[in-house]
Amino acid sequence: MRFCNGSWLASHACILLAGVTLALQPDSVRAEAAKADIKIGNIAPYSGPASAYSAFAKTEAAYMKMLNDKGGINGRKIQFISYDDAYSPPKAVEQARKLVEQDEVLAIFQAVGTPSNAAMMKYMNARKVPQLFSATGATKFGDPRNFPWTMGFSTSVYRIESAIYAKYILANYPQGKVAVLFPNDDYGRDIYGGFKDALGARAKTMIVAEASYDSTEPTIDSQVSKLKASGADIFMNFSTPRFGALAIRKVAELGWKPLHFINTTAASIANFKPAGLENAVGLLTATSIKEPRDPRYADDPGVKEYLDFMKRYNPEGDIANGQNAYGFLASQVLQKVLEQCGDDLSRDNIMKQAANLKDLKFGLLFDGITVNTSPTNYFPITQMQLLRFNGESFDKVGPIMSETVMQPETSN
Repeated sequence: MRFCNGSWLASHACILLAGVTLALQPDSVRAEAAKADIKIGNIAPYSGPASAYSAFAKTEAAYMKMLNDKGGINGRKIQFISYDDAYSPPKAVEQARKLVEQDEVLAIFQAVGTPSNAAMMKYMNARKVPQLFSATGATKFGDPRNFPWTMGFSTSVYRIESAIYAKYILANYPQGKVAVLFPNDDYGRDIYGGFKDALGARAKTMIVAEASYDSTEPTIDSQVSKLKASGADIFMNFSTPRFGALAIRKVAELGWKPLHFINTTAASIANFKPAGLENAVGLLTATSIKEPRDPRYADDPGVKEYLDFMKRYNPEGDIANGQNAYGFLASQVLQKVLEQCGDDLSRDNIMKQAANLKDLKFGLLFDGITVNTSPTNYFPITQMQLLRFNGESFDKVGPIMSETVMQPETSN
């Protein structure tokens, strides 16, 4: 299985990930196949500082292979074409143009990351091509009035997740002093902005320190040291996976003992391991997906379905990596949308069906959490479960929580 990075085979379609190999066939053959097949594009960072996020796309490619082995969708096979953007917004736009204008995909599904999706959003809407279930929880990707062809998909809408943390702190630690670490990008500003908004007027007194980082930095030791020196007793670790792990380890090295929250993006056991699982004990996070390795779910049908899939179709994928479970869930939702389309596989109908999902239950979601969309709600999942890491798995903290999604003040 090969992924395309745009630097080779530049004049050809890429080797397709779902087991269909039309790459070097004549144009007439590809055109004939396209009448029957469903072309789905994808963009992910297979290289660069955020290459860990490529797990999403690898799982989704494996899922499409599984669907094709079962006969496809409504009798149509899926061509899943994925390109590398190295988590570079300009490169993401270049790859989006290639997928739309050269590969003529029906939609771009699960492009990874807030910066990349933000960069291609205006282009996708101008071309009226679905930018479907983008792998980001940023608020801007749920704005159907201004960007009707863009819909995000995340087990965490960032502003909902951070609002849940803020409300927990206000209820249980109203006198707490908060230090915040966040990436200096759209993702970091969105999740941190949601946290401050949820704290309301208390944000000015409760937040005593903040520090940002760029994705190219080799370490965040100085940032974490600065935050500890502030005297904060609550640490909001709004980091991407690699930096989340670095922060966990540095907090332990400094002997700092704050109430430590880590956003769901970095809150997987696989990501905790490099930092030392013992250093992650007590961390709080929120998510919508069950932990597949948790013994409590050994007989859970949804978890067993996922584990069977991973064993057969993605054996190199780490089941402890939450990105794989997320990619599996997102692919299930795409499958439902394509099934609802029937034989009308127009781009208009793709968006119509994507905005018409009602109380869908999937096995990996916690009981009580469902997928819902409408023409005015482009946030498929708005419910989360607060969790605490016990050194081996996650324990539930309180009931399922939900927040109203507030649109950004500047939508375009």
